[in-house]
Amino acid sequence: MTTFTELGIASDIVDALAGKGIVDAFPIQEQTIPLALSGQDIIGQAKTGTGKTFGFGLPLIQRLGDDPEPGVKALVVVPTRELAVQVTEDLELATSNRPTKIVSIYGGKAYEGQIEQLKAGAQIVVGTPGRLLDLASQRLLSLGEVQEMVLDEADKMLDLGFLADIEKLFSKTPASRHTMLFSATMPGQIVALARRFMSKPIHIRANDPDEGLTQANIKHVIYRAHSLDKDEVISRILQAEGRGKTVIFTRTKRAAAKLVEELNDRGFNAAAVHGDLNQDQRERAMAAFKAGKKDVLIATDVAARGIDVDDVTHVINHTIPDDDKTYLHRAGRTGRAGKTGIAVTFVDWDDLHKWALINRALEFGQPEPTETYSSSPHLYSDLDIPAGTKGRLKPAAPAAQANRSATAGRSEGDAERAPRSSRSRRRTRGGQDVAGGGEASSSTGGDAESGDGAPREVGTGTHDGKGREHHDGNAAPRRRRRRRGGSSGGGAGASQAAPQA
Repeated sequence: MTTFTELGIASDIVDALAGKGIVDAFPIQEQTIPLALSGQDIIGQAKTGTGKTFGFGLPLIQRLGDDPEPGVKALVVVPTRELAVQVTEDLELATSNRPTKIVSIYGGKAYEGQIEQLKAGAQIVVGTPGRLLDLASQRLLSLGEVQEMVLDEADKMLDLGFLADIEKLFSKTPASRHTMLFSATMPGQIVALARRFMSKPIHIRANDPDEGLTQANIKHVIYRAHSLDKDEVISRILQAEGRGKTVIFTRTKRAAAKLVEELNDRGFNAAAVHGDLNQDQRERAMAAFKAGKKDVLIATDVAARGIDVDDVTHVINHTIPDDDKTYLHRAGRTGRAGKTGIAVTFVDWDDLHKWALINRALEFGQPEPTETYSSSPHLYSDLDIPAGTKGRLKPAAPAAQANRSATAGRSEGDAERAPRSSRSRRRTRGGQDVAGGGEASSSTGGDAESGDGAPREVGTGTHDGKGREHHDGNAAPRRRRRRRGGSSGGGAGASQAAPQA
């Protein structure tokens, strides 16, 4: 392996990375860093998770100098808010021994904090196209002195319709800038963009050897599953031997919200990232997942673009992705940094045609997914799930349950005793006995004993037929008198009330 020092990276940056255990460079970094340090424009073709952030970030930081002047000197454009946060965190780590300041510019958060950081002289801006253009149009973001520009995940920006915005951003920067573009695929429009705005770029492909390695590190398991059984299957997979952080992809925001609630109810530690959450909620969920406070993250595709976590062991496709590119992106959340991973995909009966296309494109050689239920023996053997595992985590320890039962028993006993003691102390109206305080308890007890199960029916007799209204739940005493002796007093009251109800 090649070290960052051998690639020409300054010692203060190397030390900052080494403090987090990052010492050896990935293939894409070995190829891009020396060229980028020299000022060569680069087109890097590499999928997410191959280390490209440091591939462009370290040369960018170093080329700005040890102590750059205040003002925006570098612009990194990314397609999503989550990726903006991730790239910013990586660059902040690399600059932790330098005074260089970085600001994230993206929608969903208040303008004020971002504007303050710009006014304070941040030299590196990482942002999404819409908010960058918004601030530039308000003259709050000046791109006239940009020396370094990076387009990250350019193909994704094309998919999201940002191509026109990117062209506007390019037009606001000097033609003499140093430019780097990274993309997992190279559609014609991205190639045309590069030709128009880059100067004799060198095309670096890190896909072939690296993607082969990544795929070899990932075990792909494809099941044809019933929608009503998926939650149970997932809950059992989450108890597999060696299961670490897990990312579950859903097709819709609603499905993500529903699944996170279901898994938490089953005792798992899950968080969600989807479009119905505000940006702060999404960032808190991502931070909790990265820190290990949550070990299951449920996400939709767009929201997951910033999931750059090395220790994800399992990816579960709750619903099959639409195409092979999305499948590779999802599966690429695991098996990162040379580690192994498992990708499990559920194929609904109605989606078999989608799987046929993905299977053919990726040459999996599995045209027919295995029909699988939560009780299927092969589920346990395929994914190393302990025998007898059920879809809910173990309940609380017996001692804790006994304590709760004892507490509940005392509470119930108190509730049963209370009406008797209170009836002996209950005052009377007009010399007639009125049932004791705690009428609600007496009524509930009466229902259980008599089995009539109709407290509302008795309660409709709010008048005694002579214009007198009974207060404080007198329905319960009438029922009690009727049970004890069947006297006509209670019964008459009830029968006279019925016509008025």
